[in-house]
Amino acid sequence: MSGGYGQFCPIAMAAEILCSRWTPLLLREFLCGSTRFNDLRRGLPRMSPSLLSKRLGELEAAGVIKSAKKDKGVKEYRLTAAGEELRPLIMGIGVWGQRWVESGLSLDNLDPELLIWDMHRGLNIDPLPKKRVCLQFVFNDLATAKQNNWLLVDPNTGVEACYTDPGHEVDLYAESQLRTMTAIWMGVDTVEKAVEGGRMVLTGTPEIANCMQKWLGLSPFAHEERMAS
Repeated sequence: MSGGYGQFCPIAMAAEILCSRWTPLLLREFLCGSTRFNDLRRGLPRMSPSLLSKRLGELEAAGVIKSAKKDKGVKEYRLTAAGEELRPLIMGIGVWGQRWVESGLSLDNLDPELLIWDMHRGLNIDPLPKKRVCLQFVFNDLATAKQNNWLLVDPNTGVEACYTDPGHEVDLYAESQLRTMTAIWMGVDTVEKAVEGGRMVLTGTPEIANCMQKWLGLSPFAHEERMAS
């Protein structure tokens, strides 16, 4: 590979494939279940489409992913056995970051659409009523155009992230600053503490509001003990 390390060490050879810019995060998206180009882009909103296409090609050439056309000619990408074997490595990086990177640094990187996308992937529908549920998240510190986001939960079809009004009656409004909701998702804060401290206001069905911490889709690293001050 041109521009590589020029060493026969397996670490060097693996790093040439895995350590290029955005590649670890792209692998994270695959490990979280994304398979289509547009879904990968929603998980990596600051990655250009051209660079995403390039990285997909590189990973496929390296045997880490494979692609196939599905219904209506839409291409899907999936991890190969070699790609799946990277799971403990990539998740281990996340565990290290949660434990040792100071939380304030993470909370300087705020993105409402990415937060809602991540929340929808981890949301636990079991504590929610067995019907369609509409959850609206209002980030009151953002510009009006970015304040409102929704999660639409259907027991038959799963969870959908919505960035425009889905047109359904809202069962719960959760109003807070974006930083507060991100901190809760990361496991740095909790719903109970945020409500008690006046950083979050919940309005709507008490049954849903009272178990928000149970159904809320948290980061897969939220329960890791933080070691950084």
